[in-house]
Amino acid sequence: MSKVRYGIIGIGNMGSSHAGAIYRGEIAGAVLTAVCDEIEAKREWAQGQWEGVAVFGSTDEMLASGLVDAVIVANPHYGHPAEAIKAFAAGVHVLVEKPAGVYAKQVREMNDAAAQSGKVFGIMYNQRMNPLYRKLRELVQSGELGEIRRTNWIITNWYRSQAYYDSGSWRATWAGEGGGVLINQCPHQLDLWQWTIGMMPTRIRAFCQFGKHRNIEVENDVTAYAEYGNGATAVFITSTSDAPGTNRLEVTGDRGKIVIEDGKMTFWRLRQSETEFNASNQILFGTPEVWKVEIPDQGPSPEHAGIMRNFTDAILNGTELVAPGEEGLLGLTISNAIHLSTWTDGWVELPLDEQLHYEELTKRIESSTFRKSEPAEAALPVDLSRTF
Repeated sequence: MSKVRYGIIGIGNMGSSHAGAIYRGEIAGAVLTAVCDEIEAKREWAQGQWEGVAVFGSTDEMLASGLVDAVIVANPHYGHPAEAIKAFAAGVHVLVEKPAGVYAKQVREMNDAAAQSGKVFGIMYNQRMNPLYRKLRELVQSGELGEIRRTNWIITNWYRSQAYYDSGSWRATWAGEGGGVLINQCPHQLDLWQWTIGMMPTRIRAFCQFGKHRNIEVENDVTAYAEYGNGATAVFITSTSDAPGTNRLEVTGDRGKIVIEDGKMTFWRLRQSETEFNASNQILFGTPEVWKVEIPDQGPSPEHAGIMRNFTDAILNGTELVAPGEEGLLGLTISNAIHLSTWTDGWVELPLDEQLHYEELTKRIESSTFRKSEPAEAALPVDLSRTF
């Protein structure tokens, strides 16, 4: 195979963006051969947009055509696992948009299907391509920061007005989207949180506020506290109604602290580890010697195109994936645990009770009386009783 023939499942904002990048030749080794969408108006638009590209009304039709070697799944959140599983069954490689799904139970079934297929499976965690976070991961893995003791992430620059939420009847609803800021805006940060430090929490206590300052039914303001097996702790705060917002990540280790803010990384590095200093220090108010190190600019981030290039290279050349699809379960598990902690008003232990989370989510869908006054379009039906 000299070229990977791509099909796009869902040609909304993200799907059409990915299709355009491939069509314009921005992804070496990739060619756009097909797209599909259930909405007729989108299909008509696509026919006039990408000359020579086949347009289908369903995933089944596109897969049966034999025109694609790989698909990018970019339909609404609930449908990601189902469409991916169809593609694996057809012997096609899969790159799924974030989030991997809405609840861990369905994503685990997608991961099982991927493993059985033997096909390349990736997730569009484009922030893993960001040189800042790649550098942080490198510093942690190399031991420069020592043992991780604490992380604090304030990510509140996701401002969304009521006009945004009113732009679609599916937005910010349990049935249409499966959550709010955690499932829509923050999957990248929830992934980076565990990916950069190389650890998953052992338990989480969280407080979500639903429809704070907005006419929506899902969470748009979250404060979560996490604990880890080595004794480390973490705080994660996010919101879509803070103006102006903040994006500041602090990671503290035995050998100092790294801060990422305003696109810049600063490393306060201890000359001697805190553990060693504490063991030998005899001065009453002594503190470790610290050096402020400005980490050089790591260059631009290739974002989505970087993930698509890496995924294409993995198919053609066996290149290691930056964002394996199976790892979509990790950030989603944290998201689900935050929801479950709020719903049950208590601690949630990890590994997550995936069935309990599924049941609690189903309750909220079935009991929802929320209606938007002027929905922009009809919400897609969701059948949570189906297993994938």
